[in-house]
Amino acid sequence: MYDRPDISADFLNELCEEYRANSHIEASDYDKWQVKRGLRNADGTGVVAGVTEIANVRGYYIQDGERLPMPGQLTYRGIDLEELINGFTSEHRFGYAETAFLLLFGALPTRRQLDQFNAFMEANHDLPPMFTEDMILKAPSPDVMNKLGRAVMTLYSYDDNPEDMTLSCELRRAMTLISRCPQIIAHAYAAKRHYYDHESLYLHMPQPGMSAAENFLWAVRHDNRFTPEEAKLLDLCMVIHAEHGGGNNSAFTCRVLSSTGTDLYSAIAGAIGSLKGPKHGGANKKVMEMFRCLEDDVRDWADEDEVASYLGRLLDREAGDHSGLIYGMGHAIYTLSDPRAVILKKFARDLAVSKGMLDEFQLYETVERLTPQVMASQGQRKVVCANVDFFSGFVYKMMGIPMELYTPLFAMARIVGWCAHRMEELFSPGARIIRPAYKVVSPPRPFVPLDQR
Repeated sequence: MYDRPDISADFLNELCEEYRANSHIEASDYDKWQVKRGLRNADGTGVVAGVTEIANVRGYYIQDGERLPMPGQLTYRGIDLEELINGFTSEHRFGYAETAFLLLFGALPTRRQLDQFNAFMEANHDLPPMFTEDMILKAPSPDVMNKLGRAVMTLYSYDDNPEDMTLSCELRRAMTLISRCPQIIAHAYAAKRHYYDHESLYLHMPQPGMSAAENFLWAVRHDNRFTPEEAKLLDLCMVIHAEHGGGNNSAFTCRVLSSTGTDLYSAIAGAIGSLKGPKHGGANKKVMEMFRCLEDDVRDWADEDEVASYLGRLLDREAGDHSGLIYGMGHAIYTLSDPRAVILKKFARDLAVSKGMLDEFQLYETVERLTPQVMASQGQRKVVCANVDFFSGFVYKMMGIPMELYTPLFAMARIVGWCAHRMEELFSPGARIIRPAYKVVSPPRPFVPLDQR
């Protein structure tokens, strides 16, 4: 820590009181001025802020002005996610690279295009010379997401022409950043373990011929060991997390920043900061923390009455983190099902059997099944389902991936979606800076001379 003057506790308390005394927006102001908080309409649907071809997220339909639930559907460039996954898994191939190509360029690649795309990505896995030493090891962070955001911003300084926003330069820059992201995360995690957890420092370089998932597992494990099944499952997770429409907070953040004409690195760093939040990409960690408490407090995981009782205590703010939330259950759009969770759950069961963790998986199923019933018994009528965060953390846990990497893994996959949205924002016709309005509710008042205050 640096030695520097600190603010006194008394003065800090005084400043807090000053803020409270002069900052008092009334909750009724939002209704009075018909403010759509969270950019959501009264029925929970999102305010339409643009058009996109990249992805479509469907979880309900409108009939006679009423929002009605339906099984969730997610499409990438018009292709159903489940169909996309079945396509490459049936051919026993990794799918993230062609998913990235699809999202960036709007069509599935030919074999030649996929080979050349993979060759470019592999040639750009490595970080710039001394980047790890100068930008990661010399300023380690206890949070990998913060280090990832800083590292992405720093890559601006290594770009020969970072302000050239022609299509060819933006695409090359985006592909390079996507290929480097796994290495940044792996080295940031190694630095965190070494400087904060006092573990040995292992820095592994990318290996030729490996997929992004394989290289990531190679890089974060000190012995470089992983199974083909683990690599395929991580690849699946990356495909599932690659994109989720322009309305999700981090994609919208990227589009807002890109609309100003700022550089790629600034826009992606902003999206990383958004994803870090526990209400967005950090939710998978909250699910794991909740289940850690549940598993400690519930004596018999097979006793549904005991599990339901604990869920009721969560909703009553008597257990867990006292937030009143059952993390991983419910979604802004999905109602009957989240297709990502449905797909991941199938693979999670197989992995749980092979890892000897079927009892814990069945506890997840029990919570998934009982939560809507418990919520309904307490008067909450919203239709809820398990979202992707409900199972993703458990899958990572079974694979031996530490919790500090859950959200960075999300970012590693989602960066391709962010880049796709940036391209669409930059190069769509009639692009304008995004600037919504805020209603000012502070009354006018005069300036008071200093000696009279």
